[in-house]
Amino acid sequence: MSSRERILGRVRRALADVRGEDAPVERAYLREHGERSVEETVELLAENLADYRAIVHRCTEGELAVVVGRLLAERGAKKVVTPAGLSVDWLAATDAEQVPDHAESTPAELDRVDSVVTGCAVAVAETGTIVLDGGPDQGRRRITLVPDHHICVVRVPDQVVSSVPQALDRLDPTRPSTWISGPSATSDIELDRVEGVHGPRTLEVVLVSGDRPSAKADS
Repeated sequence: MSSRERILGRVRRALADVRGEDAPVERAYLREHGERSVEETVELLAENLADYRAIVHRCTEGELAVVVGRLLAERGAKKVVTPAGLSVDWLAATDAEQVPDHAESTPAELDRVDSVVTGCAVAVAETGTIVLDGGPDQGRRRITLVPDHHICVVRVPDQVVSSVPQALDRLDPTRPSTWISGPSATSDIELDRVEGVHGPRTLEVVLVSGDRPSAKADS
């Protein structure tokens, strides 16, 4: 018996209990691994973001502008690209020049921008992933790939889910999506890590809540 015949035989045996060609195969995938409270889910997100070398900050809605302004100042950002639907309040505490997200912007022009500030569509706690779908407060995909510094605002707990299946339920499959797990990085065959090859070298995630005490802001 040839290798081809052996493989096809295994496929036939695996499909022996399928009722017909069009019968769906039911898979009992877990939609969430373990049971967690809302607070535990947010903590898991923060932990996994940090594991991927993202820098995590926490604040209230009222503190957001100050936190964003401080992060841009610490970066020395002179220019920051902003999606069309980004709240003007988020950048109220910075003097950096705001560069609108234009379709005509060239990669060279975006490369001269120091930072980008966006919202997100959803954040996945189990994988430490931020998902962008080109919404009004996120802009075109390229503005989060060319600048070297990305500040992403996540509203907790509203935009936080436990698992990828739960995130997919919230996303429109007809919209472009970018899944970000930490700053851009790659490794060669000797496992030398290089950051910033496919996107920003630095990802800062600001978890914004409506009721977190000021004394605990920004950890």
